[in-house]
Amino acid sequence: MKKSILFTALMAFMAICVNAQNIQLHYDLGQHIYPDEEGGRQDMTVTFEKFSADNLGSWFYFVDLDLDRDGVMGAYTEVSREFNFSKSESSSWAVHLEYDGGLGRGGSYQSAALVGAAWNGHNADFSTTYSVQAMYKQFYNQTEKQGGADGYASFQLTGVWSTNFANNACTFSGFIDFWRGEGAYHHGKLVVLTEPQLWYNITPKFSVGTEVEISNNFIYNTVNDNSFFINPTLAVKFNL
Repeated sequence: MKKSILFTALMAFMAICVNAQNIQLHYDLGQHIYPDEEGGRQDMTVTFEKFSADNLGSWFYFVDLDLDRDGVMGAYTEVSREFNFSKSESSSWAVHLEYDGGLGRGGSYQSAALVGAAWNGHNADFSTTYSVQAMYKQFYNQTEKQGGADGYASFQLTGVWSTNFANNACTFSGFIDFWRGEGAYHHGKLVVLTEPQLWYNITPKFSVGTEVEISNNFIYNTVNDNSFFINPTLAVKFNL
């Protein structure tokens, strides 16, 4: 769900080794906007992100915990490793390895492994960072208890950005993913998911803001033919 910290920290690592982590709390407005299609959507999401760098590249992971009045609805994680193989003053190329998966009340999310290349870049003062990733994506089979979805081969194209403005008082960041979906979830269709975030940085450690999840062919909707959704949040972030 949240990827921008990875590339902000990755670009800073070109100058100095870093470790970065944060916790975000999002109040989700989706079920109020779409009470029929998304009546069972989470009330809140807690996100923990961590980045660490070494001489070979970097590690990054995040965990999303979706909450409702009865507790935890599900947990989703993405773990990635990058190995740098070419670097200039303002950009770098890396091999990108990734695993995505998680658990929900009704079973597990369909897990996937990804491998590909990443191009990461930044401006002179690191106030703006960006990344483009092109990856092969392999979804795995699920058991009937887990949901019963068949595994399949796919692709994913990802873009990530982060920029500070207004004398670093504000941050605009986010990601956009494109991949081919299959099976019960939109057979053979292009899935689009983007989550731009806008933060007002009250202090270097504490920010308030919003995230807007915009998707097409991503949300499993059995009520009508709607496949396009816009789900905003109200959020706070603590940099640790």
